[in-house]
Amino acid sequence: MTEVTELVELSADAAGLSRQDRLAQLRRQIASIPSRGDTSFSGPSVSVTGVSATGVSGTGAAASESVADRGRPVLDRAHKAGVLPVPEGIAALLPQGGLVRGTVVSVEGAASLLVGLVASVTASGGHVAVIGQPRLGLLAAYEMGAQLERLALVPAPGPDPVEIAAVLLDGMDLVILGLAGASVSPSRARAVVARARSKGSTLVVTEGHWDGAEVRLDARVHGYGGFGQGRELGRGRLSSLSLAVRARGRSFQPRTTRLDICSAAGRVEWVPSQPVEAVSERVVSERVVSSQVVSL
Repeated sequence: MTEVTELVELSADAAGLSRQDRLAQLRRQIASIPSRGDTSFSGPSVSVTGVSATGVSGTGAAASESVADRGRPVLDRAHKAGVLPVPEGIAALLPQGGLVRGTVVSVEGAASLLVGLVASVTASGGHVAVIGQPRLGLLAAYEMGAQLERLALVPAPGPDPVEIAAVLLDGMDLVILGLAGASVSPSRARAVVARARSKGSTLVVTEGHWDGAEVRLDARVHGYGGFGQGRELGRGRLSSLSLAVRARGRSFQPRTTRLDICSAAGRVEWVPSQPVEAVSERVVSERVVSSQVVSL
């Protein structure tokens, strides 16, 4: 997990440096990361094989082989340039079956969606950086098939996380940026989009406002499985998580679906539980208002 360690240490050790010195140090770190892998796919990555948490610290050839082999997606269609893989079920929401390189995607709601993106891209050989998300579930990502040696973390990016993201776009396939409630000005957003396009990287923004995102994904927890029914309600162990996911974009009508994230026989799978449904903007607005009223 070389990349993870180095960038985490950077965020802690560079606190006393000037902004320019921090950026220069970060660029040196990025230059040392191996070349990005070819992670372009035309279709979804199918369910991936998870391993036990004890495998993280395992040693020897067997442990190395299990980490190297687990979570490699099996594709039912040919490779297609310019698209990063996403979990099964999410791919059906997107016109290209994945995240298009050189674009900005806004993700809100359940963090499981971010974890799934990390797992899909790193399991297929890509490099991912996560900025300003110190509570990201690394164990959950690992169990979904993520290769943590391809993951860089910057949990405390300082006062200008957008600049850190812009630098990381140079060497990463996917950069996830937590805005901590901030709003990015349109002019700066356009500059970062241009950089992502020129570098062939994808930027995912969350927990803030970003004008001009090509695609917007919203995931909400719809229910849990494993807690029994009737008199047994509330008893048992959590076996699955149900998500309701909505996708909106410039080039397609809003779409919704439901899927289950479940664990069985050492596997963590994304299983569609409802076909993709196209909905009008009016229906989307009504649902959003309704969910806000309920939450109040």
